[in-house]
Amino acid sequence: MAENSERDIEKVYATKEIVAKLRRLADSLEAGKAFEIQVAGERIYIPASAEFSIEHERSDDGEELEFQLKW
Repeated sequence: MAENSERDIEKVYATKEIVAKLRRLADSLEAGKAFEIQVAGERIYIPASAEFSIEHERSDDGEELEFQLKW
């Protein structure tokens, strides 16, 4: 597993790809299971106990909605 260092990555996915990722995440959350995802070449393991939140930001530049998992 990679060293736990600071990282801030944003990746844009095609609609079909993000739908598949969100579907896998939803299935994991519903089943109370851990979730695994690869982001920019690094595999991330999210425990079933992770806290899920939704963040909405608004500015003159536009709006942003973020789905966040914290552990």
